Amino acid sequence: MKLNCDMGEAFGTWKMGMDEQIMPYVDQANIACGFHASDPLTMAKTVALAKQHNVTIGAHPAYPDLVGFGRRNMDIAPTELKALIQYQVGALQGICKAHGTQVTYVKPHGALYNTMMADFSVLETVMQAVSELDPTLVLMVMAIPESDQVRALAEKYQLTLWFEAFSDRLYTDEGRLTPRKQSGAVHQTFDLIEQQVLQLSEQGVLTTESGQLLAIQADTICVHGDGAHAVEAVQRIRQVVDGASAL
Repeated sequence: MKLNCDMGEAFGTWKMGMDEQIMPYVDQANIACGFHASDPLTMAKTVALAKQHNVTIGAHPAYPDLVGFGRRNMDIAPTELKALIQYQVGALQGICKAHGTQVTYVKPHGALYNTMMADFSVLETVMQAVSELDPTLVLMVMAIPESDQVRALAEKYQLTLWFEAFSDRLYTDEGRLTPRKQSGAVHQTFDLIEQQVLQLSEQGVLTTESGQLLAIQADTICVHGDGAHAVEAVQRIRQVVDGASAL
């Protein structure tokens, strides 16, 4: 089981996340491309940091929403959405090339990510954008009960998928993330986070908001690098995952 983390989300002098402390503990860095966060220099620094720690680099494109941090839904025509995604991924590809490395995968951010997992017409637009740009790029998507439908759609565009689950988010019984505005949507204790990661790593399940066990087959677990105790949380998640893989 791999660990992925959203990175490079600072913007100019505004800082967010603890990338330097978190990067040594993750396998995959989802690097913001400037539309919900980041800027060219931040992108370059984050690419260099990922390369230093041999972390796989992914583009983290979003709706054009700096003020809302990409968490507000937007009604964008498919042709424009494709262009927005390709523009962002292409920018990170250029920076990676200058640093002697490459973008390996794409993971959409925030509202775009949630929308595409709820509306497969948006997901298909995202797949079209990625496949037209570079069909060797992997698309990271949420592991949901309808994963077979997602795989079938990806085969249409000859895309490889990585399915992910979340270490610190509460799930609905339908296998989606509960809205952030809902109480308890984000796990606040190490015990809850470690329990969820252990369930995912050892049993391929997680506990939903109503207490049901939901089968989730994930290739990678998303951890978060912001918050007062982010570094300790990621260190502990790393230990849980490594311990589970050693069994």
